[in-house]
Amino acid sequence: MRELELLIPTLFGLEGLCAEELRRLELPWVRADNGHVCCGARPGDIPRVNLNLRTGERVLLVLGRYEARDFDALYEGARALPWEDFIPQDGAFPVKGHSLNSQLHAVPACQSILKKAIAARLGERYGLEKLPETGALHQVQFSIMRDEVTLMLDTTGPGLHKRGYRAVGVAAPLRETLAAAMVLLSRYRGKDPFCDPFCGSGTIAIEAALIAKNRAPGLNRSFSARKWRWLDSGLWLQAADEAMDREYHGTYDIWGGDIDPKAVAIARDNAVKADVEDCVRFEVADAASFHRDEPRGRVVTNPPYGERLLEKKEAEELYRAFGRAVRTLPAGWQVGVLSSHTEFERTFGKTADKKRKLYNGMLKCDLFLYGIKR
Repeated sequence: MRELELLIPTLFGLEGLCAEELRRLELPWVRADNGHVCCGARPGDIPRVNLNLRTGERVLLVLGRYEARDFDALYEGARALPWEDFIPQDGAFPVKGHSLNSQLHAVPACQSILKKAIAARLGERYGLEKLPETGALHQVQFSIMRDEVTLMLDTTGPGLHKRGYRAVGVAAPLRETLAAAMVLLSRYRGKDPFCDPFCGSGTIAIEAALIAKNRAPGLNRSFSARKWRWLDSGLWLQAADEAMDREYHGTYDIWGGDIDPKAVAIARDNAVKADVEDCVRFEVADAASFHRDEPRGRVVTNPPYGERLLEKKEAEELYRAFGRAVRTLPAGWQVGVLSSHTEFERTFGKTADKKRKLYNGMLKCDLFLYGIKR
């Protein structure tokens, strides 16, 4: 089979991290753009990327690109693509997507036209007037940007942030892909103590444990493309074996604390589901009295913003108290705090050494990075 192209959507601000992950997986011509990363691939890379990627949202297989300013061009461009190479006679192929800054801006109409074009192509190839669509899901995704149409198949299913360990959450949960990105941006690699004093359901600490152990985050879940006939099922087993062979088996000091005992109980349960309970521990603790004596370590945390969980003044008082606690840490510690609060640095009591703009859902945030120096 010819070289394939993959397109991986990301949260805004994570494109560079996702591109770096793909290069480490030795994917060819990795290219980052706003909100997504593209790369070349072989069929066996579809399982590898789905299993290993920490910061991407899903893995889309690009089938074609073409320009379309009217419905006729949209239809003919779609019908010209080799859908039969990927979708079997009984395959289900619902269509969804989006359009921005384009002549064709009515999404439901575009969905309908594309569905008809794909059905016409498949019906002609399989000699059927009506396709049963009773088989495996082959979700078609389209993107129309400035009149350029990109047609893709979703290999992932539920987004990659759904690792399978967080069945129950607490209020305002942090997406797993963003939590992993925060850990990676802190440059934590498993050597020093790692702490999250506002751990909630434990997402940041669990992602830190997965990174420390070099465990593929997708090992405990399934993917849409596992049921595709053209993609050899042995490739999934091969990718899983390869991922498990790369795991580390060391001793790690990873801690999460939260003032809410219910959140701590959920975090402990999630750690068991993620199979990292051996290297991460959770305790009921007040972030305002957080302290560690080790000479170096990492704090990465996501305190309440004052927009969803706490009133603004309460959040500011929490930042002040936590800022005082952090300043008691030994000089070798580094701290990363995610917040959307526009006055965070003032209330925390210290200007960040670095700031990284990120998005928690649609909420624009900054990751404030500090090196504790004296």
